[in-house]
Amino acid sequence: MTNPNKTLTQMSSATLKHVLDLALELPESERAALAHALLESLDGPADADPQQAWEAEITKRLNELDAGAAHTIDAAEALRRMDSRIRRG
Repeated sequence: MTNPNKTLTQMSSATLKHVLDLALELPESERAALAHALLESLDGPADADPQQAWEAEITKRLNELDAGAAHTIDAAEALRRMDSRIRRG
């Protein structure tokens, strides 16, 4: 398990540290439920029509490619970049 207090070195809120300390005392299943609820709170509202939302996103990305506002990279380069970011932490 990663050290949650390492993340807190960048955060100064005493309330945040207190909440984290309390959360870490919870059983694993309750910590998982809490983590899920927190992650959900970061998402916007669910799309009423996910299929339409995906089609709109695909169209937007294709238009960006056509306009030269975005470019593609091959899979090996994408994996190299992900690996580099993971290693940097």
